[in-house]
Amino acid sequence: MAKEFDVTVIGSGPGGYVAAIRAAQLGFKTAIIEKRKTLGGTCLNVGCIPSKALLDSSEEYYKAKHKLGDHGIDIGQVKLDLKKLLARKDKVVSEVTGGVDFLMKNNKIERFHGFGKLISSSEIEIKLESGNTEIIKSKKIIIATGSVPIDIPGFEIDGKQVVTSDDAINLEKVPEHLIVIGAGVIGLELGSVWRRLGSKVTVVELQSRLFGNTDKQMASLAQRILETQGFEFLFEHKVIGLEKKNGKVKVRIADSSAKESDVEGDVVLVAVGRRPFADNVGAEQIGIKFTSRKRIEVNPHTYETNIPGIYAIGDVIDGPMLAHKAEEEGIAVVETFAGQSGHVNYSAVPYIVYTWPEVAWVGLGEDELKDRGIQYKVGKSLFKSNARAKAMNEAEGQVKIIADKKTDKLLGVYIIGPRASDMIAEAAVAFEFGATAEDLARSFHAHPTLSEIIKEAAMAVDKWAIHGG
Repeated sequence: MAKEFDVTVIGSGPGGYVAAIRAAQLGFKTAIIEKRKTLGGTCLNVGCIPSKALLDSSEEYYKAKHKLGDHGIDIGQVKLDLKKLLARKDKVVSEVTGGVDFLMKNNKIERFHGFGKLISSSEIEIKLESGNTEIIKSKKIIIATGSVPIDIPGFEIDGKQVVTSDDAINLEKVPEHLIVIGAGVIGLELGSVWRRLGSKVTVVELQSRLFGNTDKQMASLAQRILETQGFEFLFEHKVIGLEKKNGKVKVRIADSSAKESDVEGDVVLVAVGRRPFADNVGAEQIGIKFTSRKRIEVNPHTYETNIPGIYAIGDVIDGPMLAHKAEEEGIAVVETFAGQSGHVNYSAVPYIVYTWPEVAWVGLGEDELKDRGIQYKVGKSLFKSNARAKAMNEAEGQVKIIADKKTDKLLGVYIIGPRASDMIAEAAVAFEFGATAEDLARSFHAHPTLSEIIKEAAMAVDKWAIHGG
């Protein structure tokens, strides 16, 4: 007899495992299916967590080489032990993925190690690691299978010279010249890691600037800062070919006028984005509808597909491919199972780029607001005006707050600076509660902290900043 469950989740990334835990908390008999030996999906195994471990390690290395002297700390010659640095990354990943495994056991969630495939609206066939198959039944099924890197035709991934982000977290030596194809979050973050460790980094990008249609002024500021760190950007260039020769990799590129040239390096990182991984999970075979962008089509309130009892969340549906977006959807969908009003406010989703300084934002930028014909007002405050930033010797960057010209309601908050990833949470909460710029301006912000820069920018919206806006 097939095992039966109330809720079964296919995929154990942030969206999947969070959905499973919430389902168990609400009293549902829950199962989770994962093809990897370790839980956590792309994010915990080869994405968010290992990349952040490398970013932190490379930041410490860079500080030791270039910044500690400013604090009166002389540590002599700084040497890089790449093997140890990578081992630390692996240890962090092991601890985090192990933590998710503990949570499954602690919440009495049954885990299946294998590849799950839908065979009906209530049945899943699992190809187990042993090669055998098992069929389970479930009243409700959540597809949370995430995404995979997008390939470029003609750029065959070999894991050594031509790599994806999965490989770029495990390079055995620091490349002399790293060519990054794509100026998105992944390319900039991993480019930052290897740049700090000594690589020359050239970024080839088809678009005309960083961060797509986000705020142009803040994107330009981020670009200038990265260029001062040694990044080389080739905007409005497309890649048209690749050649390996004598241990080098030559990338053929063409600019907007179709003029061709070559960029030669040691390693090419293909980071042009990710696509939903929903091809082989049986969705199409049982009749689940997909959008024109090859994402699973769901009811935007319940996350149910056109097949009753089957739901989808995270990277396989529309919206930003972000771990925290998937987590909120995972909680929302399960709460609707329990008769609660699960809800996700997509206008309050924070975006973060973990370069240094970090880049974070929530809401809309000036360009988007102009396109929509929305009148707005702007307040800015620089990190160099903040006492805590000066004490940290990290005074590069600014906060920009955009509010509705008539109602003062927050429309966009942009932060470029140290710990922007932590600072943006305040803005996300403010968006969730429909706050105004004045609400931020008149709220306590402890002194001395970096968060005071948000207060100053909010005050600057109506031109009453105290320390300079």
